[in-house]
Amino acid sequence: MQTPTDKLLRFSIAVALFAASAALWWPAQAARLKEVANVQGVRSNPLTGYGLVVGLDGTGDQTTQAPFTGQSVNAMLQQFGITLPPGASMQLKNVAAVMVTAQLPPFAQPGQPLDINVSSLGNAKSLRGGTLITTPLRGADGQVYALAQGNLIVGGAGASAGGSKVQINHLSAGRIPAGATVERAVPTPLQDGEFIQLDLNSADYNTARDVAGAINRAKGAGIAQAQDGRVVRVKVPKDPGERVAFLADLENLSLDLASPAARIVINARTGSVVMNQAVTLAACAVAHGNLSVTISSTPVISQPGPLSQGQTVVTEKTDISIKQEPGALIQLPAGAKLADVVKALNAMGATPQDLLAILQAMKVAGALNAELEVI
Repeated sequence: MQTPTDKLLRFSIAVALFAASAALWWPAQAARLKEVANVQGVRSNPLTGYGLVVGLDGTGDQTTQAPFTGQSVNAMLQQFGITLPPGASMQLKNVAAVMVTAQLPPFAQPGQPLDINVSSLGNAKSLRGGTLITTPLRGADGQVYALAQGNLIVGGAGASAGGSKVQINHLSAGRIPAGATVERAVPTPLQDGEFIQLDLNSADYNTARDVAGAINRAKGAGIAQAQDGRVVRVKVPKDPGERVAFLADLENLSLDLASPAARIVINARTGSVVMNQAVTLAACAVAHGNLSVTISSTPVISQPGPLSQGQTVVTEKTDISIKQEPGALIQLPAGAKLADVVKALNAMGATPQDLLAILQAMKVAGALNAELEVI
């Protein structure tokens, strides 16, 4: 017969076994080196071009308000040997001037396809159903690195009649998958020199030290050295093939990242407030009230007397009222976890717009242990 002590002992063993198995099921979260750092010089390059979209169903630019569209069509026709009479006015409805943008990825070679974005430059109502004619895409140095052409995909629809209009999504911008072809490659400094430089996505001394330590443990002592809070210098093999294999191994190294600095990001335009898990709150008291001003105007018509040769006068009667809602003084306890901070802020019943002012005031008062960033 089992005694209560035996049952308690067996229960404790079961809990210990469950905890040990849980540690195997849910390993600690770790980031890979490729997610926190990039090789200096291995980057994409923006490309931009000016072109024409043709084949629109009467939704193109109005040439009287966008004269550059007509000039562009005239220049294009001259390339095909067609010369318009002097002073000829073109009333185009199926053509739109557009800007074409793309990103040239690192190591891209001539002949590879690129996705492109096409955006209206004039007053076209819609680019739906249009075709982009051959458009050179240039880099910051003015050289042509790709040629774009193809049929647009516009993720929207619209209709108008009798002065009414219905529209879903955006019609003045579209995308062409694989709509451009690379014509020139951009050299990268990956194979230059004996060392490469890893640039961290965000400056942090602890992360730079951990990156250098992980590389040295995997590839040998003295291979990597942290230069500052963002740069890690790494010695790499001279052979190109070995260098690529070396970097492939580095990309998948696991890092146990330290907690980030406490930060609260505030979007003043949308009222969004985002905070990370390192934000803490000291004990404080907050009172916040709303002040509303209401202005109402009522038209007053004064009629002249009969046969007085007077005129009707219209004036406005304006009423202004000011209402201030009382704000109760609420004591917020200290919170060491993000859940506690959120619970304390929710207890005030403040809207996101109110939080913009409250958080800034709490920061000035020294009750908020976080850095405020307004975007």
